Amino acid sequence: MKKQTAMNRDWIATARTLSEALPYLQRYDGAIVVIKFGGHAMGDDEAMNTFARDIVLMQQVGINPVIVHGGGPMINDMLSRLDIKSDFVNGKRVTDKATVEVVEMVLSGRVNKRIVQAINAQGGKAVGLSGKDANLMICDQTNPDLGFVGTPADMNPELLHDLFANNTIPVIAPLGAGRNGETFNVNGDTAAGAIAAALNADRLLLLTDVAGVKDASGEVVTELTADHVVELTKEGVIAGGMIPKTETCLTAIKGGVRAAVILDGRAPNACLLELFTEHGAGSIIRADHS
Repeated sequence: MKKQTAMNRDWIATARTLSEALPYLQRYDGAIVVIKFGGHAMGDDEAMNTFARDIVLMQQVGINPVIVHGGGPMINDMLSRLDIKSDFVNGKRVTDKATVEVVEMVLSGRVNKRIVQAINAQGGKAVGLSGKDANLMICDQTNPDLGFVGTPADMNPELLHDLFANNTIPVIAPLGAGRNGETFNVNGDTAAGAIAAALNADRLLLLTDVAGVKDASGEVVTELTADHVVELTKEGVIAGGMIPKTETCLTAIKGGVRAAVILDGRAPNACLLELFTEHGAGSIIRADHS
């Protein structure tokens, strides 16, 4: 009897959670949400399956999710196996012709299809793409010293809208097409931000291996404005690897994204917590308080 009572409490709590989510379900009905998926969660089968289930649920309740993924550790592993040595300029990998071929093989092949398969296994309908498909992401060379590393310049998101209309979830590898037939490797966060801006997305979610943007005392700041981010960066509070992530968020917001969120992708159901609960997850960045 005691066990049954505990189970009843669990069911009641679940029902209450679903009921409280209603305003947020209504709020995001028809919204476009771009999610950068990366970090440790990509290498864990259980985390991958949980993520895939969350994405299918998001689509089921009316959201149009777009997944943009990374794959740095997998690329490093394959380069090591093939004994391809990498040079670095100011801490950034030089992507020569041999390296970009491996990058494309790993990202568009192994990593992309693993995510697609996980989503399909949960009852979704996902299709794998790269930024080269349908000229989704035309890039300029970022820096000649870095080789085939690109910066998104011209975006053509029409294919993504066609996929939304057919209840299909795009899973995008961060590769771009050059103007002269080149293949460019694009930073995953940068690619996600550019795609979110091109779609005028409601949300850009950057899943990382940290809980969010932290203040000087080490506490996560749950809400920030663009001006606040700039201020914290000048003060050195936002530093290191968090700088390019917040810069991506600011660029996306300037490009038309309503808000961007940096959150811990290692936390179970992180996307659902952010979108469908009052307290959210991570650090949300908006243009202003309005």
